[in-house]
Amino acid sequence: MGENWLEKMQQEGMTGEIMAAGRRAERYGLTLDRETAEVLAAARKDVLREQRRVEFGAGILPKLIYEFSDSAYMEQESYGETLARLQEIFYLYKNETNDELTDDELLHFMREQYENVCFGDLDYLEGTCLNIFAQAVRAGYEGYKESQGYGEYGRLDEVKRWDYELYLQALSQLF
Repeated sequence: MGENWLEKMQQEGMTGEIMAAGRRAERYGLTLDRETAEVLAAARKDVLREQRRVEFGAGILPKLIYEFSDSAYMEQESYGETLARLQEIFYLYKNETNDELTDDELLHFMREQYENVCFGDLDYLEGTCLNIFAQAVRAGYEGYKESQGYGEYGRLDEVKRWDYELYLQALSQLF
């Protein structure tokens, strides 16, 4: 009975911290109700168990909320589900990179790719961008340390992206 009481108190504290972090997102039109915060706290517990990780305190959710709340691809209708999925992806890739990256380095990398390469596609973020990055980190790549995770994917990406300046030049030649 003591375990259930302690677990319930921890869950309640986590829900409160998630709600507090969610207040930042309100200025971007995203809100978290108590029920969604409770679901996110429960999802955290499940993903930590699944990834065989231990965490104390609020975990990564408040930082995820802060990092992603102003994204052009966050929508109120899927906000809770997107946060839960980002949390899963985060813990998976903490393991996949052998904990070589700090939380902030991984978050910065995730956000930048989510916004600029994946355009909100979580499957592409997880299956392509982070997979390539994790392989590089496991192979000894350390460029992310200097940049804090910003601007790294362009160095590792195997897909040639279109060049905006070249596009404008070609467009101007047409007219």
